[in-house]
Amino acid sequence: MRQEHFIARHQAEWQAFDAWLDARGGRPRRARADRDWRGMDDSAVPAAYRRLTQQLGLARRRGYSPQLVERLQALVQRGHDVMYRPPPPRWRRSVEFLLADFPRLVRAERGAMAAALLMFALPLVLSYVAVQVRPELIHTLFEPVQLAQMEAMYDPAASKLGRDSGEDLQMFGYYVMNNVSIGLRSFASGLLAGIGPVLVLGMNGLMIGGMASHLQGVGLGDPFWRFVAGHGAFELTAIVIAGGAGLRLGLGVLAPGRRRRVDALVEGGRRGARLALGVFAMLVVAAFIEAFWSSIGWIPAAVKFGVGGALWLLVLLWLWRGGRDRHAA
Repeated sequence: MRQEHFIARHQAEWQAFDAWLDARGGRPRRARADRDWRGMDDSAVPAAYRRLTQQLGLARRRGYSPQLVERLQALVQRGHDVMYRPPPPRWRRSVEFLLADFPRLVRAERGAMAAALLMFALPLVLSYVAVQVRPELIHTLFEPVQLAQMEAMYDPAASKLGRDSGEDLQMFGYYVMNNVSIGLRSFASGLLAGIGPVLVLGMNGLMIGGMASHLQGVGLGDPFWRFVAGHGAFELTAIVIAGGAGLRLGLGVLAPGRRRRVDALVEGGRRGARLALGVFAMLVVAAFIEAFWSSIGWIPAAVKFGVGGALWLLVLLWLWRGGRDRHAA
């Protein structure tokens, strides 16, 4: 077989194997620009590696060019280093997932994430503006008792902002359970043909926007914004990501493409489950900040808003840049 025919026959698999190595830190030789490479499925890697070693032997026996032999030798060596190195400790794998794999998963689903952001932000803005224009509309979202409780929580005279009395540790547990339940509902409801995430995102946007507008209108905007400034970056972003994962799951039900519907659902469930793990971590961080930082009423507004802005910048940079260096030479 001529060398050009040999390359044409196997080139696609070499590239897929190369991308798989890059995604697992296999000493990539060149930058991957700004793309999230998945390579081949893990289950296909052992067979591809065996074929690659056979192809290297063929290239040597047939006297193919030194450049081709060197390329295949490098792939074989990198494959051996990745496949037979000892697995990293569990804690390190968890850190790598949160710092690199999770942001890459979010970027890979950028379409679903953008749709989820729109479904959450648009009702939020509309309800905020509507209540500012017609304050009585707040009663379509909350009962009078609920409004009275919210106003009492953000009373500047309260010892703790934004919550009822209770120990910080107890409130931390409460916030974790409450926030995680919202995130899981956003994701799992995607099984309802994608309708569930739309409803969860929309209703949360309506209620948050309406509550913020009402508190602003009755003169409690300062304590409210000081309370949400710290944990909002992690909590609101996590809710949007959970909704995006739910939308992606629903898309697999509605439009599986050439795959069987059950296969599309299983694949979407696996990717969604990994996204849900990252969302859970974000919501735990948000609950920690909310319990031990956000509720402190005596900290000046400038400090609260400064910390909140820094946290928003940190979250956005993490989701935008996290994991990209694993594809750079």
